[in-house]
Amino acid sequence: MNTPRPEKKEFVSTHHGITKTESYHWLRAENWQEVMHDPSVLDAEIRSYLEAENAYTQQMMADTEALQEALFEEMKGRIKQDDSSVPSPDGPFAYALKYVQGGQHPIFYRVAREGHQDEEEILLDGDKEAEGQAYFKIAGASHCDDHSKLAWAYDDKGSEYFTLKIRDLASGTDLDEIISNTAGGGVWSADSKFVFYVEMDANHRPSKLFRHQVGTPQSEDTLVYEEKDAGFFMSVGRTQSGRFITIDIHDHETAEVWLIPADDPSAAPKLVAPRETGIEYSVEDHGDKLIILTNAGDAEDFKIVTTDLETQLANPGRSTWTDLVAHEAGRLILSFNVLKEHMIRLERFEGLPRIMVHRLEDGEEHSISFDEEAYSLGFSAGYEFDSTLIRFTYSSMTTPSRVFDYDVASRERVMRKEQEVPSGHTPSDYVTRRLQAVAPDGVKVPVTVLYRADTPLDGSAPCLLYGYGSYGISIPASFNTNALSLVDRGFVYAIAHIRGGKDKGFGWYKAGRREFKKNTFTDFIAASSHLVQENFTAHDRIVAQGGSAGGMLMGAVANMAPQNFKGIIAEVPFVDVLATMLDDTLPLTPPEWPEWGNPITDETAYNYIASYSPIDNVEAKDYPAIFALGGLTDPRVTYWEPAKWVATLREKKTDDNLLMLRTNMDAGHGGASGRFDRLKEVALVYSFALKTTGKIA
Repeated sequence: MNTPRPEKKEFVSTHHGITKTESYHWLRAENWQEVMHDPSVLDAEIRSYLEAENAYTQQMMADTEALQEALFEEMKGRIKQDDSSVPSPDGPFAYALKYVQGGQHPIFYRVAREGHQDEEEILLDGDKEAEGQAYFKIAGASHCDDHSKLAWAYDDKGSEYFTLKIRDLASGTDLDEIISNTAGGGVWSADSKFVFYVEMDANHRPSKLFRHQVGTPQSEDTLVYEEKDAGFFMSVGRTQSGRFITIDIHDHETAEVWLIPADDPSAAPKLVAPRETGIEYSVEDHGDKLIILTNAGDAEDFKIVTTDLETQLANPGRSTWTDLVAHEAGRLILSFNVLKEHMIRLERFEGLPRIMVHRLEDGEEHSISFDEEAYSLGFSAGYEFDSTLIRFTYSSMTTPSRVFDYDVASRERVMRKEQEVPSGHTPSDYVTRRLQAVAPDGVKVPVTVLYRADTPLDGSAPCLLYGYGSYGISIPASFNTNALSLVDRGFVYAIAHIRGGKDKGFGWYKAGRREFKKNTFTDFIAASSHLVQENFTAHDRIVAQGGSAGGMLMGAVANMAPQNFKGIIAEVPFVDVLATMLDDTLPLTPPEWPEWGNPITDETAYNYIASYSPIDNVEAKDYPAIFALGGLTDPRVTYWEPAKWVATLREKKTDDNLLMLRTNMDAGHGGASGRFDRLKEVALVYSFALKTTGKIA
């Protein structure tokens, strides 16, 4: 089969007096908004090219089909197929979800807390709802306060336009009304008669909050709030006490919160504090107080403040905020929640997460932490407010996930569940370590590695090096059953905790965004060099992997240091950064300007983005083997970004190394929706890593 080579059609644009010429702009469908709703309307010429690339990928990977099947069966064998979450109590019931043997989608159910506790009441069967669908994903399901109804949402295109339905739990059937084009999920009023939801506009932006009265058509829904600024996201929630509906308006550096009494759903929203550029905050309530997590007042790593509720809503602003947990440089407060007598916060200190419990009566604090060199930790306060129980989840690269119930008053810890690996797992067979690579500017970059204890550390081992490094997202050192398929074949599996995440505090994020974005790339390159220097691997054995903004990282390092990598895996890669940030009609462009800069209005930002945007820096030189993956209905990283990138690479690169593009024609940003279908995609990607490093046998 011939290598696909799309036609070149010159497209010229000019900004700040700078002319930019593109050859493959035509791959961006003019009717992309329609394609999100109905993929069949995609232009025939574009579809033909994408399908030719898919056929080419299938041919190039044909010699790995047996390997892919073996990997799939291995990874599937590590999943407890008939698994269930630990039920979470709420009033007379405890709610949970489960999977059945062979099932791809979650089943939501509840059990009585007293009486017939062993009798499961099925609320929503995801496998049944997904029948006959090429793609199906449930965004979530939330029960109302009187436990009579369930609001649930699904996406059957992969475009993240979710349809919301209301289910009557007595009959088990959905009511007649169908609420279309939502952001997913709904939030109930206290009387169980209304659902609040966010509607997505034609450009896939969450711009309007509606109140829906159960039993009426969507056309009669009441507009509660409209966000006019396309640069801000909007979401709806409810405080832990259940007292307030929250409207959260935010971009990547600024926040604004409005409150609606949950027991007075028709009340007008009240502002907590007006948005100020660079000021973030989130809100919980406690009695006559609001408790707020914020970075206001130069609290770069965040602090927690309190204020009188009535005074605050009468006079929105920050003038009455007083510190409850003062800012401490180097201790990043990630999130918090408030129960009747305690406040719980998740924070990162010295690179590792910990849970802090704060007794509201007198401020006494204690921590929940662990001794491993690297681990992942998270917590949930559940549904109830008048409770002393929280649930936390712990894992490490070698330790399967463990779920604990923790009494914050008595400090009693009970393990409720340990992740089962049906095919077997012996933690002592594996080693996890935290390394420190040195970036070009002298900064130490953490790198977490996992390998089998019998893997020779003499430079001969292949390595998969994963990175992300954007939006302040930290990649946890958590248990990953899929990675074991590489590690058991002699790979070193590594995660580079590069700038752009918050692994070492908020400053770590600031040092990897906007005008400092290139630190993200040079950190990752330094991590690859450090792994070689320490004899974990060699440059001709390293396969780099990243997705979305991590896919941009892949494109950047392929341009900057192709000699450091044998292969590159770029999943839904954000590689057309300059063109995307110049296109303010795209879903995420205006909200993303605080992260990358606005090249439309700022010539300096234009030039800086142009200096690293992967497509714009492809050159006539040798590149590693590259595998790019996209999703046709992806609203976050549109399908044409990896398509344009691969076409540009085919035109310019000077090597014969493998270059492939696979577009999932039935899915979006997250790939295949079913838990096993997704494993097939992982098996394909891992087969590429194994093939590239000569481990196909």
